[in-house]
Amino acid sequence: MPDSIAGSLARNFLGTAPDWYKKAIILFLLLNPLVLWLMGPFVTGWLLIAEFIFTLALALKCYPLQPGGLLAIEAIVIGLASPEAVYGETLANFEVILLLMFMVAGIFFMKELLLFLFTGILLNVRSKKLLSLLFCGSAAFLSAFLDALTVTAVLIAVSVGFYSVYHKVASGKKVTHDEGHDHAEDSQVIEFHRSDLDTFRDFLRSLVMHGAVGTALGGVCTLVGEPQNLLIATIAGWDFVTFFMLMAPVTMPTLVAGLATCWLLETTGKFGYGTLLPDPVRAVLEEFQLHEVARRTTREKMRLVVQGLVAVLLIVALASHWAAVGLIGLMVIVLLTAFNGIIEEHQIGKAFEEALPFTALLVVFFSVVAVIHEQHLFSPVINYVLGIEGSFRYAALFIANGALSMISDNVFVATVYITEVHEALLAGSITREEFDIMAIAINTGTNLPSVATPNGQAAFLFLLTSALAPLIRLSYGRMVIMALPYTITMSLTALLSVYFLL
Repeated sequence: MPDSIAGSLARNFLGTAPDWYKKAIILFLLLNPLVLWLMGPFVTGWLLIAEFIFTLALALKCYPLQPGGLLAIEAIVIGLASPEAVYGETLANFEVILLLMFMVAGIFFMKELLLFLFTGILLNVRSKKLLSLLFCGSAAFLSAFLDALTVTAVLIAVSVGFYSVYHKVASGKKVTHDEGHDHAEDSQVIEFHRSDLDTFRDFLRSLVMHGAVGTALGGVCTLVGEPQNLLIATIAGWDFVTFFMLMAPVTMPTLVAGLATCWLLETTGKFGYGTLLPDPVRAVLEEFQLHEVARRTTREKMRLVVQGLVAVLLIVALASHWAAVGLIGLMVIVLLTAFNGIIEEHQIGKAFEEALPFTALLVVFFSVVAVIHEQHLFSPVINYVLGIEGSFRYAALFIANGALSMISDNVFVATVYITEVHEALLAGSITREEFDIMAIAINTGTNLPSVATPNGQAAFLFLLTSALAPLIRLSYGRMVIMALPYTITMSLTALLSVYFLL
């Protein structure tokens, strides 16, 4: 029998998402206006945050753009935020949007070089502890001079490359098979290879998480590492060296603690770490590397040379801040496609498939941030912390920034706090020395504890919603669990440094 209109609409709503998930979203949409009427906008705003976190936590069931977007649209319709406020938040983060649109696509055109380099590292460094430290430390170093999203895009591109190579073999094809292969489809995976494929997922997942945490460890250290760093430095009047030196009493002990945590996790094998690269997978990757070297033509070698030269130019451009990161990414796209002969529209379009859905999701997230701003949801915490007297004020400021950054955008939290503190300085309520210490507490508080969840770090949210996450079974909950030991050691080290060393 043909489907009824109601049945067809119900099946079309959120597609293949489970029925209980669809019912939960409908319940949220019905509940919010009722709670607004009964309890007011403040409670409804916090309820909206919880609902949005729910959509992020179940990102593997349904991409958060659709359910989160429905909640955001309703929030605007019922008056929790205005369209102008959403536009303002989006405009304030336009550089991040440019970065996602163009830099991530630029990294896509470097994937041959990245796979070539990282395959060599993966096969030559046999110690998992050393390899993990290499991923974490390299990500930290690069994020100090580039930006966390770009480094995360590199991690994603490399991991998808590794995974697709072995998945091809696990599906019964030769490593030399060059025709289209869907590495997201497991139906053709041979049972004999399934165990090794699952172990390889665990291995890649641990490396990616080490690298993702590394972006936070390095990003907090310098003026260019994270967007809020530049904002704080501008308001405080700090240059690159001044920023680094003022942050060092907190960031350097935290960096050591982070790397030590990486080593301990790989030694103990707790929290989902410690998985070794299976020998059959290593053999396949070695075969792939030999095949690629043997068949590489002069033209393909020149493609690698061009990618290498553009990569050097990219690092110099980002470290020297020639332009906004997204514009540098556009330059990378133009150079790589022009000199490597990629001139057809459909070839270029593939590079944007990964970034644009996340860019749209980020704008939806800015809608939630607009609700937080318009309804002053964080004001009670902010006012309480700023009212504390004595040396504990700085530690409380760190804790408050960390807690709020776990559930909201850390750039937004840093903006709110540094603005309030700067106004207190101008009013003469605090001294310049007190302002500097508060700025350090705000910067480290928003950067470090926010690794606890994907909500606070854009790089973590990007990883969670990327094409890699379902391949390596990286869910919201698993990410939180794997980040937990880092959250504890890094937050405690930074907190003690703020309290005793500043």
